[in-house]
Amino acid sequence: MMLYTTLNQIRSYSPCPDGWETLLNHLGKTKPDDEPLSFATILESNGFDDALWCLRTVHGYDREIRLYAVWCTRTVEHLDPSGVAKQTNDVSERYANGDATDTELEAARKAAWEAARAARAAAAAAGAAALEAAGAAAWEAAWEAAWESVGEARKAAWEAAWEAAWEAAWEARKAAWEAKEQEFIKQFCTEEG
Repeated sequence: MMLYTTLNQIRSYSPCPDGWETLLNHLGKTKPDDEPLSFATILESNGFDDALWCLRTVHGYDREIRLYAVWCTRTVEHLDPSGVAKQTNDVSERYANGDATDTELEAARKAAWEAARAARAAAAAAGAAALEAAGAAAWEAAWEAAWESVGEARKAAWEAAWEAAWEAAWEARKAAWEAKEQEFIKQFCTEEG
């Protein structure tokens, strides 16, 4: 489907000044109006981040927008070993299709928040333990090589590990973001979506 909003609808949600100016300039306008504005145009002008933000300005397409959000979260639900993410996505999808109640949705939302808090705490603990183990290993290797190079060896090992992890995470995020943008285009910027 081709989804539309208007500049007045966007303005009512207080867009960031830079994005707002970019959109107005792209359209050759100086103030908002009620002329239909396609999401394909927003995407072309401002990019995916702003087009995604603008979904909040659309009314009457809650089901489609919720199903797109579920599609996005399903791409990472496998990262949750507890299965809460999948359960939450299942309830959200059923809710979008009219097959789950507000109470079920709220219970799923609470369970997801609790799981996220627990995962965040576990990740922090695991990160601290990994950092400590990596530091200890780097310390021992540096000690054996030469006492005076300990500081530099630890720093180099830390920087190399951090850079490799950051690069891998960035590439994974970039690929996931591109997939989400393509699905966004398919769902909201084409006639056959």
